[in-house]
Amino acid sequence: MYLIMQAAASQQPHFPFASVSVLALGFIAATTIGSIAWYNSKRPVGWEDKERPSVVPEVEKEQTPGV
Repeated sequence: MYLIMQAAASQQPHFPFASVSVLALGFIAATTIGSIAWYNSKRPVGWEDKERPSVVPEVEKEQTPGV
């Protein structure tokens, strides 16, 4: 019994590095994908004549057959 209590008492609190890293990478991915989608969408009022940044790829719309 003493051994179990000693093992439980020696447990140090830990920081969930894996969870935080997955959260941070997901946020960065969502921001990047959202930015690309926004730049490839119809421009808001006042942004029609603005140039697309060179780092944003051009995404072509798919043609649906029969439409």
